[in-house]
Amino acid sequence: MSGAHSSVRKVDASRADCQAITEILDRVGDKWTVMVVRALEQRPLRYNEIQRVVDGISQRMLTLTLKGLERDGLVSRTMYPTIPPRVDYELTELGNRLMVPLQSLYDWAVKHRPAMLAARKRFAEKERLAGAQQKRFATAK
Repeated sequence: MSGAHSSVRKVDASRADCQAITEILDRVGDKWTVMVVRALEQRPLRYNEIQRVVDGISQRMLTLTLKGLERDGLVSRTMYPTIPPRVDYELTELGNRLMVPLQSLYDWAVKHRPAMLAARKRFAEKERLAGAQQKRFATAK
């Protein structure tokens, strides 16, 4: 009986781990999140400063990204009662800890990008040859 229970627990733990990984990848797997987190790495920034630093992000995407980061505890939002109101965004301790794996991913990408580009080129050539061969067999009737 204990053997059956332990295997069920392993499946449950694995499922929970997969869910955790999926949630994290949903949060940090888009370019805007990574770029906003990177922008906030050095110091707190105001909304417009973030928008200037993160080239190409729309107001809507910046707002959604900041709200998601705040919801997940990676960014804090501080509002100052001035006229006009001032709002600063900064990485939390959890957000700062995210910089380590993001830096590792960056380093990996820079190191391995040439190999990936070469693989893409080989794949495209293989696909082109397969398509040409398939076309030749289709018209040989």
